[in-house]
Amino acid sequence: MLRLEGFEVWAARTADAGLALAQAHQPNAVILDLRMPLTGGLQVLRALRTLPGLRDTPVTIVTGDYYLAEAQSEEIRALGAELRFKPLWLDELVTLARDMLRLPVRE
Repeated sequence: MLRLEGFEVWAARTADAGLALAQAHQPNAVILDLRMPLTGGLQVLRALRTLPGLRDTPVTIVTGDYYLAEAQSEEIRALGAELRFKPLWLDELVTLARDMLRLPVRE
């Protein structure tokens, strides 16, 4: 959906592939799912923060879990990420991407 809105997007099916893409492309922003197979979004966030050039990259973690342990929420914030809840409709996703990239609102 973001590609159709003019954003350059890299997508990965696994955490390892996502980390490799992030390291190779140095994205301006990252959107992660909290619940992924094998490696969760929080683990990916921790790993992202150790990669050169990605320490301060804006990251948003999305989840369908409406209850998160306080420790999990605190760690997400401490690692400099935002938390959003599913579903994200197209306009919300585009607004999120624009906000993360600090782009002006398109009329």
